[in-house]
Amino acid sequence: MGATTIRPPAWVRPAASWITPGDHEQATRRLQREFELERLPAAILAHRGLIEPEAVRNFLFPDIASLHDPFAMRDMEQAAERLLQAIEKREPILLYGDYDVDGTSSIVVLKKAIEVLGGHADFHVPHRLKEGYGIRVDVIERAAANGVRLVVSVDTGIRANEAVRQANALGIDVIVTDHHLPESELPPALAVLNPNRPDCQYPNKSLCGAGVTFKLVQALLQKSGVPEARRRALLDSFLKPVAIATVADIVPLIGENRVIVQRGLSGLRQVRNAGLKALLKVAGLTEGESPTAYQVAFRLAPRINAAGRMATARDVIELFLTDDAGRALELAEQLDVLNRERQQVESDIIDTILEQCAAEPFDASTSALVFAAPGWHLGVLGIVASRLVERFCRPVFVLSEATAAGDGTGAHLSGSGRSIPAFHLLEALESMPGLFTRFGGHRQAAGLTMAAEHLESFRQDFAAFAAARLCEDDMRPRYMVDADTSFAELSELCVQQVLGLGPFGFGNPAPMLRAENVVVAGPPKVLKEGKHFSVPIRQGGRTLFCKAWNFGDRAEMFTPGERLDILFQIEDDAYSRSRGYGSWCAVLKDVRKASEPGEEPRG
Repeated sequence: MGATTIRPPAWVRPAASWITPGDHEQATRRLQREFELERLPAAILAHRGLIEPEAVRNFLFPDIASLHDPFAMRDMEQAAERLLQAIEKREPILLYGDYDVDGTSSIVVLKKAIEVLGGHADFHVPHRLKEGYGIRVDVIERAAANGVRLVVSVDTGIRANEAVRQANALGIDVIVTDHHLPESELPPALAVLNPNRPDCQYPNKSLCGAGVTFKLVQALLQKSGVPEARRRALLDSFLKPVAIATVADIVPLIGENRVIVQRGLSGLRQVRNAGLKALLKVAGLTEGESPTAYQVAFRLAPRINAAGRMATARDVIELFLTDDAGRALELAEQLDVLNRERQQVESDIIDTILEQCAAEPFDASTSALVFAAPGWHLGVLGIVASRLVERFCRPVFVLSEATAAGDGTGAHLSGSGRSIPAFHLLEALESMPGLFTRFGGHRQAAGLTMAAEHLESFRQDFAAFAAARLCEDDMRPRYMVDADTSFAELSELCVQQVLGLGPFGFGNPAPMLRAENVVVAGPPKVLKEGKHFSVPIRQGGRTLFCKAWNFGDRAEMFTPGERLDILFQIEDDAYSRSRGYGSWCAVLKDVRKASEPGEEPRG
């Protein structure tokens, strides 16, 4: 099946709630004075609770000096000491990672750090389809046979108790670095670096896997005696891939994570790494400009992830480790091809699911959904689940059925789930562990494998667990309005100060702005397949050409002359800027007829 325009199924997405901002006028005026801000960015900060001068200063001017002490993380001393010992003695070290952006970035950062300090490390990244997620005992056994005496896991390992026990039995020390939620029993490793272990007092519980790896590197550099100026330069260099991983792994972009991402993305203005330069080129990003978190999430990360989803993630690591510009471009172009293939496969699965929903609409009272079919590509099921969560506003699992080859276990299902903010996905799975042969994840994303015969039990138990915890309001889109504005207020200075509140992403979303009683100033211009368009919107004599992504089913609302209330976000527009047009654009998020009732007061 080819890609088609995605139309809404028989189930209709409920109207969104607009949660209006409270009164922060006094705090807004104070921020304007103290930080020389325009009204709009000051109002956004006040609405988000950033009113104390020190907190605002740290937010507006994140600095590498404000990174937390890595030795505040439990077991860091033991981990750094053992790794330095292996480096000094030139012991063979194996880095065991994962196949996504977070895992591959972790391997690249730690491998380069070890080499900077004079050591050497090999790495293993499991094949998603052939090996699956997590540390495998057979890989540990091969490493032992090859003389490896230290294994460092990155972005994996927190539930690998069996593999760690086997490593111990073979005389291998294991350092686990991970950020996923642990079970009640930690793996019996030499050191377990995970800010989410219950006995760890590290202040940032929201580090991604590459963030935890970065803290280990930070500790290594401190203990190794590298001069401070050299250490800062190295950390800034390592922050580039860590920033990409932090955005891609959808962890909150606040506090220490904000420092990591802001510093890392700023550093991408000047890139010497051949692989990273090639990747930026094939992604169509402007050389000399730092990409936004949005561009990382939707243009860089998908290409990096495409290798692990569709082929092997080793190509990504080679991309970032090679010094050969020609080879780097070849690998980056391969990732680009794989990403287009991934997009097609993803689109086909979504179309199939939506056609099923149109033919057999599900009960609107169902609080969680499970879709399954034979042969769906395992590498894209997480992305498909995310798209379906956006459409259906409830937790979703998407599973693919396969038959085990010759082991007598019969058909099994594997796949991924994604969730809405109000629902903890891993808690749901932990309430029914007997259904699965393996599972893991966190609040918003999880994966599982189970016997196909358990599908209906899982579908019913998952829906029942969600129904007991979700109310109707949880399953409708909710937009938190940061501030009311007018088109006249959007000067270049004002817009640049709003964009300066980024990087935007999970935990620090792009500000949601409301403009009331605007007028559709002309017919929409279709951008692609009838799903997207741009439309001129006028208010007070000023017209903005607003982008309306996935508004195809609401095009009739944009009749010229129609008066509307709109929610929109401001986005940097490097494409237009490079062609001599405006440097930013307005992107519609929701729309109502002017003065339409139904707003929710801020609680």
